[in-house]
Amino acid sequence: MSQAERFEHLLHEFERVGVDPNTISAGLAVREEDVLRTLAALPDGAGPSAFLSKLRLMVTEEAKQ
Repeated sequence: MSQAERFEHLLHEFERVGVDPNTISAGLAVREEDVLRTLAALPDGAGPSAFLSKLRLMVTEEAKQ
């Protein structure tokens, strides 16, 4: 998958979950794979709070391993 395709996929997932990527700075400190895995685990329209909570949980769990 090209860089442009990965970026487009990421934007689509943010839109699907109901998160404005321009307001999420927490994603800058985590891997793209973690963000995509978090987004995939959320239902449509989950919103930014659900995204950030799930992202924190996933990153914390991964750090424990």
